[in-house]
Amino acid sequence: MTVRRAMPILHSEATPANREFYRTLGFEEAMDHGWILTLASPSAPAVQVSFMTSDRTAPVAPDLSVEVDDVDAVHAAVLASGAEIVHPLQDEEWGVRRFFVRDPDGRVINVLSHR
Repeated sequence: MTVRRAMPILHSEATPANREFYRTLGFEEAMDHGWILTLASPSAPAVQVSFMTSDRTAPVAPDLSVEVDDVDAVHAAVLASGAEIVHPLQDEEWGVRRFFVRDPDGRVINVLSHR
């Protein structure tokens, strides 16, 4: 299993203001679905931060996203570990396959692979 990137997901009701603020730090918009905005470094695209009002298809908003090369293998490993699955493994209409797991401190981690 390979981790491709990890990015914080910050709860925000001020997405437009954050977009403008983080542009002053050099970030550019990578994705905007209305409920989640992802900004990335143009020189290092895997350096990202997301702002989310609420998750569109899950009961809870995650704190961190981890993109892996094989989400099914990671899901199997997480199940075997006994960790709490917060949102089941599923394909999303925006091109990812993902699930949520709770870490030992209670943070919710969105684990995904692009399809």
